[in-house]
Parts: sequence; C-alpha cells; structure tokens
Amino acid sequence: MSEIDPYGNDVLAGFSRRTPAAPPRVVEAVRDVVVEESATGFVGAVLGLEGRLVRLEDRHGRIRVFPLGPGFSIDGEAVALRAPKAVQPTAPARTASGSIAVEQHRARIARASRIFVEGRHDAELVEKVWGSDLRIEGVVVEYLEGVDRLDEVVREFAPGPGRRVGVLVDHLVAGSKESRIADAVASGPFGDGVLVVGHPFVDIWQAIRPQRVGLVEWPTIPRSVEWKHGICEALGLPHETQTDIANAWQKILGRVRTYADLEPVLLGRVEQLIDFVTSD
Repeated sequence: MSEIDPYGNDVLAGFSRRTPAAPPRVVEAVRDVVVEESATGFVGAVLGLEGRLVRLEDRHGRIRVFPLGPGFSIDGEAVALRAPKAVQPTAPARTASGSIAVEQHRARIARASRIFVEGRHDAELVEKVWGSDLRIEGVVVEYLEGVDRLDEVVREFAPGPGRRVGVLVDHLVAGSKESRIADAVASGPFGDGVLVVGHPFVDIWQAIRPQRVGLVEWPTIPRSVEWKHGICEALGLPHETQTDIANAWQKILGRVRTYADLEPVLLGRVEQLIDFVTSD
C-alpha cells in the first residue's frame, strides 16, 4: 500500500499569492517635519539637507544624518523622504500702471506740486491706473472743470521752485482752442514751473482702447451732436440725462483694468507729468 502524500503534488497548494505592498507615500523633507527612521527607531525633526542626505534632530538635540528615500515613517505610516521641489521665483506684483508694487508702504505726505486734469472723468481714469504710484509719490490730482480756467488756476497756484504744476489737456492738437490756451500758459510768468501736455482725443473716453467696450474703433460723432451723447447712443446706453452719462462713464471705466487698456499716447503723457512734478 502506497504512502499517501498529504501535500499532494504541489507543496504550495492552498496558499494564496500575497498582494504586493503599496509603495510608501512620498513626503518632502521640509524643515520641522517629524519622522522616525525605521531601521534605528531614531525620531527627529528635519533640519535640512546635505546633498542626498537628510539631517534630523531629536528632542534631546542629537543630530543624525540618513539617506533620502524610503525607510521612514510618520505616525506609523511608512513614507519616503525626497528633496523639496525648488520654489520658482515669482514675478513682483505690479500696479495698474505697470510699476512694481511697493508692499506695506504708507502714502507720502502730499507734495506742494500738483497735476491738473480737465474734468472728473479724467481724474477718475488717472486715479484708477496711476493711483498707487501717485500716493507713493505724494502727488495730488485735481480737475479744472474745463481748460478755459487754466490760466486763472495757474496764476492762483503760483508755481515756483519745489511747487510745480503738470496739466493734462484733452484734444491738444495744432490750431485748437486748447493748444492756444496751453501756449499762453507756457509763455506766461510761471512757464518754467508749468508743463502742459495733452492727447489728441476729443474726450478722455477715447483714450481707452475701443476694444475694451466692444468697438473696433470709436465712432465719429457729428459736430451737431454732443460727443458723449453720441458715444452713448452708439454703445446702446441711456444718454438723456447727466445721470445717464455718469452711469455710462462708470460702465466704460469699469472695463479698464491696467495701463494695457489705454492708448499709448495717454500713457506717455501721464508718465511725463509725474516725472515733471516729482523731480527735484
């Protein structure tokens, strides 16, 4: 009678194949992360790296060095340590005018010098794009309520050393009323302390790129139609009252985010004025 083999022909019969162990979670070896080195039981906080080695310090101040990689645990969970990813340098924050933003900087006490613009809309546009720069430089922007008052305002202000006036004028083109007023002020008794510059647009609205309000270009408005009313009509905005015009302007101004939304000719003129009133 043959002897019965209790294991049969396959000694591994009845044994299931083990599921492969999951790889350990990868953790960046950043400072102060507490880990245990599995082979030695050493528990310490990460101090830093030395090439492919990690330095750990335990609660008694003892320091040991171990290779990066698997062989560590955090709260009983197996982990592998790796070098932290290099932090990419971030570009400095920019103001709406494109200048580097100065963090935690208190506004400077206002200078004696001033920048004057024709009206409220001009002042609001300058504030939106250059406001941060102007506060750091201590430059106040005021509006004239019309260029016709320019000579009077300049005489009252009485520019002189350390007290300059910069003026931004709409529609400053050869032969215009605005250009004649600007020339008279420049040749007057305070000419050395005054800089009058301007843009060629009928109104400051046109200094905003038309694409920002859904236009290919700003429409030409007949002289028989008040310009802002004509623009509002072209944009499909109410324009019967001054309130309508004010609301329309706020919608247009709301489309301006940075200097890139303005025409270059305006950018250059405003920067020129800021330089003029802030130079010693």
